[in-house]
Amino acid sequence: MAAGCPYSRLSSGTLCLDGDSRYNRRGTHGSMNMGVAHHHQSTMAELPENNPPSAGPRGAAGILYGLTIFVGAFLLFQVEPIIAKIILPWFGGASAVWTTCLLFFQVVLLLGYLYAHWIINHFRPQTQTRLHLGLLALGIILLPIMPRDAWKPLGSETPSLHILLLLSATVGVPYFLLSATSPLLQAWYAQGRRGAQPYRFFALSNAGSMLALLTYPAGVEPFFSTRHQAMGWSLAFAGFAVLSATLALRPRGAAEPRNLAPSTPRPTASLQVLWVSLAACGSTFLLAITNQLSQNVAAIPFMWILPLSLYLLSFILCFEGRGWYWRDLFLRLMAVALGGMAYVLSSNYTNLPLYVLIPLFSAGLFLCCMVCHGELARLKPAPEHLTSFYLMIAMGGAVGGIFVAGIAPYVFPGFFELDIAMVSCAVLVLVVLRRDSSSTFYQARWQPAWLMMVLLSILLAGFLVVQIRRTVTGSTLMVRNFYGSLRVIDQDTSDPDDATRQLMNGTITHGKEFLFPDRRMEPTTYYGPDSGAGLALRVVARHGPLHAGVIGLGAGTLAAYGRPGDRYSFYDINPLVIELAHSQFYFLKGSKAQIEIVPGDARLSLERQPKQDFDVLAVDAFSGDAIPIHLLTREAFVLYFRHLNPGGVLAVHVSNRYVDLKPVVQRVAQSLRKLVYAVDSSADEDKEIFKARWVLVSDRQEFFDEPQIKAAIKPLPARADFPLWTDDYSSLWKILK
Repeated sequence: MAAGCPYSRLSSGTLCLDGDSRYNRRGTHGSMNMGVAHHHQSTMAELPENNPPSAGPRGAAGILYGLTIFVGAFLLFQVEPIIAKIILPWFGGASAVWTTCLLFFQVVLLLGYLYAHWIINHFRPQTQTRLHLGLLALGIILLPIMPRDAWKPLGSETPSLHILLLLSATVGVPYFLLSATSPLLQAWYAQGRRGAQPYRFFALSNAGSMLALLTYPAGVEPFFSTRHQAMGWSLAFAGFAVLSATLALRPRGAAEPRNLAPSTPRPTASLQVLWVSLAACGSTFLLAITNQLSQNVAAIPFMWILPLSLYLLSFILCFEGRGWYWRDLFLRLMAVALGGMAYVLSSNYTNLPLYVLIPLFSAGLFLCCMVCHGELARLKPAPEHLTSFYLMIAMGGAVGGIFVAGIAPYVFPGFFELDIAMVSCAVLVLVVLRRDSSSTFYQARWQPAWLMMVLLSILLAGFLVVQIRRTVTGSTLMVRNFYGSLRVIDQDTSDPDDATRQLMNGTITHGKEFLFPDRRMEPTTYYGPDSGAGLALRVVARHGPLHAGVIGLGAGTLAAYGRPGDRYSFYDINPLVIELAHSQFYFLKGSKAQIEIVPGDARLSLERQPKQDFDVLAVDAFSGDAIPIHLLTREAFVLYFRHLNPGGVLAVHVSNRYVDLKPVVQRVAQSLRKLVYAVDSSADEDKEIFKARWVLVSDRQEFFDEPQIKAAIKPLPARADFPLWTDDYSSLWKILK
């Protein structure tokens, strides 16, 4: 996971220092040994300089401790994508689901860290054993981690709060115990072992963490259903609990007395603030770039795990102790990365392909985190102050998570947290270099190198401020919530006949209408008369009053086809979309049909509703932003056809610049033995109609034999080799463009 120090194994205790570089036996600045016992200062093993360090953990006890720490680290990281993928469909597949999950994991990991520190420093070994055994028993009682259906949202809840409560009830106690495992067990191992330095546990812990991250998208997700994943993880946690209980019951001996050498001065308040700031900056980068990737492609485990792995890797390299952080090199690379990301975030580069966006943002995340975490490693304190060091880093990780997932969606009108993280990173680097009297940059701060860094930071901040200002002032209205950022933009207002109002969600158009009264009800964008949805609605309507369902409201454009006696039911999970469609656009107000708006996730709403007897059901949720995969599975299509009349038509909008969804729809339709055809429609700039692709699915051949339909449809080749998407299996790899 990734909560600053916690996810680097810091707050979970595996990245511990055996001393500041000033005290390091090798005498190299920034070198570090990894170990334990930052929760119990007596276990820091502050041996005299002439006393050789003890060997790492050996024997049966060492093996048992190492195995338990490895398993705990593996389960800690593996549960995150499992539980996030399970609850993702309940909240419309929104990318913010993962960042909210990250916030939960960061905060609980910090609590686990504090718990380990607390019981080691305040209780006797026997009391520690009883307390921890009680919590392990509670964790087993609360298994399995499969959320109950009662936790499914009704649509009126605050999504972030609901997710946090759901996770607390489902995985809160097991995750809390896992987060405390590494520091607690390492401290236990050190108790009663004079001079013990179990630094080899660092390698095991990080190996378990990385193995969990790397194996999930490649070895777990493609082969096991989410239910089997949850049950398997629960069984593994029960085994882990047995291992932990075995160690808790082993005799450990008394803790060493605290005979600390004369302490160095306590870290100043300003230094502790700097620790928090650097950790918070790295955590903010992690969540903001994860948002950037998942909201424009899909909220899938790969888009979560790639940034998280790079974030963890930066911590490992910076604290590993072999000097992987070369300040001068990484500062220059970071400057290039910040410039590259700033240009890509500008409006001129919103449509770059995935093979550019993913590497660029991934590299930017890694380089910025290398600098933040590298500077943290350089600022590490003397051994007796390690506890405060780790607490500040863990706190910084939680602060970053709270900022991105808990504050930004409700304070900023757009996705501006990445811009803020970039500027903050540049400013923090200047602060760190200025206070570092050994830095060549500091010594030459009034020389061209220092002035150039200051100038570049000012230019970066100015450029981003201009871009944000341009985005805000160029919008008639700009609002944001858990589900995304919405903008209303008026265009060509100097020409009354052609003036339009556009609804944007991120970089994707979700509706456009003419402002001229006589043209307000003209269907535009992807919904023109010759589009798949337009054809289906017009042809089916010839046979009498029409009941149409539409998943995805947007500006309400399809309501333009409504006639007296027709009924249109729109489903949308985003309350801001519903509000803007009513207040800023005319399609719903001007429609001659009876209009019904059903708030909440469309699939959950349809599951609760009685049979709707739709003549046409248009599924329009895949044109951009994050793809709600749960609306494309076989189970979803079975639900759609349960609500369609016999012979009804399902129209699926598959226009998307990143993924090709045609084979997904074709394979699902084939599995249900339905007829399936594609309809490609051309653009018409004068009528504000976009090029669009829809897929029509029905079991009635007569519909496809209608002259207008027959002239427009194209057959889709059978793809028996393409994997069938279900609620338990989906993969974007084969459909990325």
